[in-house]
Amino acid sequence: METTRTERKTTRTAFMVLGGAGAVFGIWAITAFTSLLAQMDWSVAEVLRQYMVATGALNEQETLVDYYTHIKGAEYIIAVAFLGLYPVFFKYVNRSKAALKA
Repeated sequence: METTRTERKTTRTAFMVLGGAGAVFGIWAITAFTSLLAQMDWSVAEVLRQYMVATGALNEQETLVDYYTHIKGAEYIIAVAFLGLYPVFFKYVNRSKAALKA
């Protein structure tokens, strides 16, 4: 009985610490995003453009080979995602709810 109370107290303390850390991080993220939007004159499109430039998704390519190499990387990511998700989709589509007779 006493261990249950101790476990509940420990669990509650851990939950409060994690919840507090999450709240602090959330407040920080909202403040940073609002500050960024204010600097960009409240233009969400400009914020997204700068994010894409910073992550390398949007940049100037000097040659056709550079551009093709950049696009090919995205194609490989799409192909791997398709090959990984296709079996899940196939099972979802081919599930039967009624008994089948042969």
